[in-house]
This record gives sequence, C-alpha cells and structure tokens, in this order.
Amino acid sequence: MAKKGNRVQVILECTEHKESGMPGMSRYITTKNKKNTPDRIELKKYNPVLKKYTLHKEIK
Repeated sequence: MAKKGNRVQVILECTEHKESGMPGMSRYITTKNKKNTPDRIELKKYNPVLKKYTLHKEIK
C-alpha cells in the first residue's frame, strides 16, 4: 500500500505573464509538505514566453 503523507501537488503560475497581455501562460507543477508550509508558496521560475525569471505563485 502507498504511504499517506503530508506531501501534495501544487501548481505555480506566473504573476507577470497575466499583466503583460501576451498569449499563453507559464505554469509549473511541484510538490510541497503541507505540514511544514501551510501557506501558499512563491518561487522564482523561468518563464519561456517572457524569456526571464519571474515570480510564480501557488494557485488553488
């Protein structure tokens, strides 16, 4: 049987891409430990459309 843990999959979406008005979107899927980080996470990830590193926030 699989272990039941505190790790959950979360989706990170670019914050600057929405404001730029360019088509498409930049999203990443990652995992986080729900017990250690109950807040939404924010990471700097690469956005291939804007061709630079931007802030990506966790979405619901």
